[in-house]
Amino acid sequence: MLRQASTSVAIMEIYMNGINGLFDVEIDKVNKPYLPLASGEMSMKTGASIVAITSSLSIGMALMMGSPPLLGVALLSFFIGGAYSINLPFLRWKNNAFLAASSITFLKALVFQFGIFMHIQKYVLRKPIAFTRSLVFASTFMSLFCVAIMIMKDIPDVDGDKAFGVKSLAVLMGKETAFRVSTYMIMLAYGVAVMTGVSSTFMFNKLITVLGHSVLASIFWLRYGSTDLSNEKATWSFFRMTGKLCFVEYLLIPFVR
Repeated sequence: MLRQASTSVAIMEIYMNGINGLFDVEIDKVNKPYLPLASGEMSMKTGASIVAITSSLSIGMALMMGSPPLLGVALLSFFIGGAYSINLPFLRWKNNAFLAASSITFLKALVFQFGIFMHIQKYVLRKPIAFTRSLVFASTFMSLFCVAIMIMKDIPDVDGDKAFGVKSLAVLMGKETAFRVSTYMIMLAYGVAVMTGVSSTFMFNKLITVLGHSVLASIFWLRYGSTDLSNEKATWSFFRMTGKLCFVEYLLIPFVR
């Protein structure tokens, strides 16, 4: 059931990125003209079909597994992902800096962390649900990291977002300030991780947590210092590297005790 749960979540990620692409085609023609929909390589009909199929598959898999926590993750991802992107009254939350940051952070740092944890505890390991130190840490760490990534990912898109009235945090703060703020938030997250590791009573876990996060923080800080915001390619490279560091974090979270 762990593999099926991972597949369900991964498929829903495709839906969320896909629906955002469908409603951002005109903006992407300015910001990212190389994307399939913006370049015309993929038709809107094909894009809509992918979005419909992936969302249905994800929710369907969660239903078949009979796991309320996983179904909750799938449904909330479906609704929040749609509300974030769809251009209808009371929706299109990405146009509001507060709604954009809070909704995605709520989804990634709380819904994903707690929902998948409860699914694994009860429906995979068949254990009683008891929240752990690593779960609390993961939620705190990802809250900081997600807000930082939300700010950072919009830095290369500032010009297109301004033209189409998208009031992202990067637009409101300006590229340089947004870059500094998002960087400091990520360094704060790594600081929290190191202090959490230091406070552990398990020596092996302490070493892995402290050394692992120190190495990741060093890599991130060195790249930050060498990134030129005026170079769009370098900025995107830095953002992609930051996204990879976020995934690497999942290798370290189990060692938090």
